[in-house]
Amino acid sequence: MTKPSGKDYDVGHTGHPGELVGVGEDVWMDVIHKMDEVYSDLLQYEVALEEKNAKLEESQQFILSVLTAMSDILVVCGRDGVIEDVNPSLEVITGKSAEALRGSAIYELFADEEARHKARHLLTVFGEREVHDCELQLRAHDGSAVPVSFNCTPRFNAVGKSMGMVVTGRPVGELRRAYQALRQAHDDLKRTQQQLLHSEKMASLGRLVAGVAHELNNPISFILGNVHALRRYADRLETYLGAVHGGESPEQLAEQRQRLRIDRILADLDPLIEGTIEGAERTRQIVDGLKRFSAIDRDEQQHFDLAEVVERAVRWVSQAARKEFEVRLDILAPLPMIGSAGQMQQVMMNLVQNAWDATSAHAHPALSITAKVDAATTQVTLHFQDNGPGIEADHLAHVFDPFFTTKPVGQGTGLGLAISYGIVERHGGRLSVANAADGGAIFSVRLPLTPAS
Repeated sequence: MTKPSGKDYDVGHTGHPGELVGVGEDVWMDVIHKMDEVYSDLLQYEVALEEKNAKLEESQQFILSVLTAMSDILVVCGRDGVIEDVNPSLEVITGKSAEALRGSAIYELFADEEARHKARHLLTVFGEREVHDCELQLRAHDGSAVPVSFNCTPRFNAVGKSMGMVVTGRPVGELRRAYQALRQAHDDLKRTQQQLLHSEKMASLGRLVAGVAHELNNPISFILGNVHALRRYADRLETYLGAVHGGESPEQLAEQRQRLRIDRILADLDPLIEGTIEGAERTRQIVDGLKRFSAIDRDEQQHFDLAEVVERAVRWVSQAARKEFEVRLDILAPLPMIGSAGQMQQVMMNLVQNAWDATSAHAHPALSITAKVDAATTQVTLHFQDNGPGIEADHLAHVFDPFFTTKPVGQGTGLGLAISYGIVERHGGRLSVANAADGGAIFSVRLPLTPAS
C-alpha cells in the first residue's frame, strides 16, 4: 500500500471520489443535494442583506439631506449692535417674534455675562474683520443655554464704510446629534458589509463542497486501509506473543513466526504508521484550510505561499465540476506573501469558479493560470485566461460593481468579484479584467511579494 502524496491530484480529473468503507455514491449525492439547499438559503439571506444595505444607504442620504437643508440662525445688526433683522430660526430658539427682536441689542441674546462680553469684543474690536466658528451660549425661550457656533461677516455700504455685521450661527448640539446619527449609520453599513462578505464565503463553500469531499476522501480512505491492516497485524502479534508466553518450544515458535509472517509484519509496521500519520496530517491541513477560508473576515498579517493557495483553489473547484475541467498551471513556487491566506484563497477560488461558470457550456472547458514575477519591483502578476465566450464590451466596466452579475437568477450573487477586488486592494495589489485577442476573458491579479531575506 502506497502513501498519499502532497501532489497526488489531477486538476483535470473529475472522476468519482474513492469509496469510503460503508459509504456509497448515493450518500455523497445526498450531501451535495443538501449543500445545494444550504446555498439556496444563503442566497435568500444575501437578498435580505442587500435590502438592509439599501435601507442603510437611504438613511445615510436622509441624514445628509437634513444637514444640507438645515436653516442656520441669521442676525443682521448695525455697528452699535442693534438688531435690524432676523430669520425664523432665531425666533424658534428665543421664542420671540422678529418684531420684538428688531431694535434690541444683539448682546441680550446671549445666556451669561461672559458670552455677552465676548460678543461685544468681537463686534467692536473686530468690527471690520470676519470671525469664524466662535462658540457662544445663546439663551433659549425656556431659559436654558444653547451652544451655538457663530460666524460674523462685516457689511459695507457703496463707499466702503462699515454698516455693521451679518451674524450666522448653527446650534452645536444639533450638529453633534446629526454627526452621531451619521456615524451610527456608517457603523451599521460596515457591519452589513462584513455580513455580506462572510455570507459570500459560505456560498462559495456550498458550491465547492463536492471538491472538498473528494480531497478529504483520499487521505481518509488511506488511513482506514492502514488501520484495518494494523488491526490484522495486531491479531497475529497477539497470537505469536501468546505462544511465546505459553512456553512453546523454539521449534514451535519458529513455525509460528513463519506461519504468521511476523518478520514481514515488523518490517511493515513503520511504513504503515508513518503513512497513517501523513494521511492524518493531510486531512488536518485540508480542514485547517477550510477553517481559515470560512472564518469571519480579519485583517491578518501572516506569511503564506500564494502558489499553494492557487493550487488548492484549483483542486477544490476542479473536483466539484460536473465534467472534465482542464486547468493548466504555470507557476514557479514559492510565491511568498504577507497578509490573509484565507482572504486570498477566496479571491483565487472566485476567479477559478468564474472561469468554470463561463466555460462549462464549452465542449472542452479549460483555464490557463500563469505567474510572472517582476524581480525589480518584487511583484507577481497572475493571469487567469479561460476559453469561454469572453465578456461583452458594455459589461467590462461593471464587472467589479457590487451585485452586478450576468448569471441566471439563483446562480450568482454579484458579490464575488466585488469582494475580491477589495481584498486585492487591501493587500496592496490590483485586480483587472480584459478580453483576450484569441477569445475568452483574462483576469489579472498583481500582488506584492515578500522580499527574499
